[in-house]
Amino acid sequence: MIQIFNTMSLQKEEFVPLVPGKVSMYVCGPTVYNLIHIGNARPMIVFDTVRRYLEYRGYEVKYVSNFTDVDDKIIKKANEEGVDCSVISERYIAECKKDMAAMNVRPATIHPRATQEIDGMIQMIGELIDRGYAYVRNGTVYYRTRKFADYGKLSHKDLDHMRSGFRTLKVSGEDEKEDPLDFVLWKPKKEGEPFWVSPWSEGRPGWHIECSVMSRKYLGEEIDIHAGGEDLIFPHHENEIAQSEACSGHEFARYWMHNAFLNIDGVKMSKSLGNFFTVRDIAKQYDLQVLRLFMLSAHYRSPLNFSHDLMESAKNSLERIVNCGTRLQKLSAGPGALTEAERENLTKADAYRVQFETAMDDDFNTADAVSAVFELVRFANATTADGTVSGEYAGALLGLLQRLSDGVLGIKTVRREEILDAEVEALIAERQAARKAKNFARADEIRKELADRGILLKDTRQGVEWTRA
Repeated sequence: MIQIFNTMSLQKEEFVPLVPGKVSMYVCGPTVYNLIHIGNARPMIVFDTVRRYLEYRGYEVKYVSNFTDVDDKIIKKANEEGVDCSVISERYIAECKKDMAAMNVRPATIHPRATQEIDGMIQMIGELIDRGYAYVRNGTVYYRTRKFADYGKLSHKDLDHMRSGFRTLKVSGEDEKEDPLDFVLWKPKKEGEPFWVSPWSEGRPGWHIECSVMSRKYLGEEIDIHAGGEDLIFPHHENEIAQSEACSGHEFARYWMHNAFLNIDGVKMSKSLGNFFTVRDIAKQYDLQVLRLFMLSAHYRSPLNFSHDLMESAKNSLERIVNCGTRLQKLSAGPGALTEAERENLTKADAYRVQFETAMDDDFNTADAVSAVFELVRFANATTADGTVSGEYAGALLGLLQRLSDGVLGIKTVRREEILDAEVEALIAERQAARKAKNFARADEIRKELADRGILLKDTRQGVEWTRA
């Protein structure tokens, strides 16, 4: 039985999906104006692991994570470079996907983009106006927070207290609002900004409406899990609830999950403090499997402190897992069927699977799950130390280790042999020849072989491009 800490109720609840055997899950993705930083990486890794575990438990997971590809920061960067906003967003979506692959974060079932869903946003805003939850002022559409009786229920904020805090604020355009806490659903364009035509003005959507629309379109009006960083609880997720539930008339998401902040040497990450790191910065010093293991070595709801010493510790820990897995792989190629003693050892080893599942069932406690993997590594090393075990026994241990580490945690257990550029090119040439001869089975085999060795292929009009994961 999986228990999830629900931000809405502030307690652990038994996970019961809306549809037996299926899970609908929406995770707020990055705004694509630059390379992703390690703060972005935490929810990506955490909720990828949640998804993997749900699938391990037999659920069919539909996982939606968006790219926000229209935003003030994107517009600013586009203007600085003198290019269209789409040039910036396309560039950094591609870079984000590279970093995700390097962190072994699996692609979402669907990665919707805000700019491709504008029609749906205009439709939902129209619905909110028709229901009296939104109003128009000089081409801007605002949401009436006062009309939504449950506003503040996720963030556990008192509405009257919030309003009193706004009374002294003097913000441009605030005098248009019926209430200081009303938020923007649609805003008119400014000079040099991208825009779309709507019934209210030529402009673009507010940030919050984007996720409500994309979640509804791809997952339905009510979903199982909505997740993201704790900085999104208010106002983003609070506003999503207000928008979505005002339209549907029922609960938007059953379970709300939020990961805690990442600090750098005990201090909040900030460019002004010079302690701001992109994932690409970390990749210059470490295999990003190290970053993934580091992120999973703490519970997702606990603040996580990033430091050189902790990364070195994670690097050493990863080496222990990989050394064990690589050694088991070699031993598994040897002869021999299970002995009775080995059969008993496999029964003992299964206790670590139970330990792992118990940890993950308890609100996805990856810290304790990682500990269970290390217990299994120690046991595997101890029982294969003399190298005389049967290939079947070593293979069974490796299979268990891979199901837990590779399959759920996304931590690869076997060291990949480095493949030379010339070998890659030769295999790509063979694949192209196989495709030309309509031998698609061989072509697929080659793609899989290269992927297993860390080489990702991309077929383009100009030919085949390849990168190392």
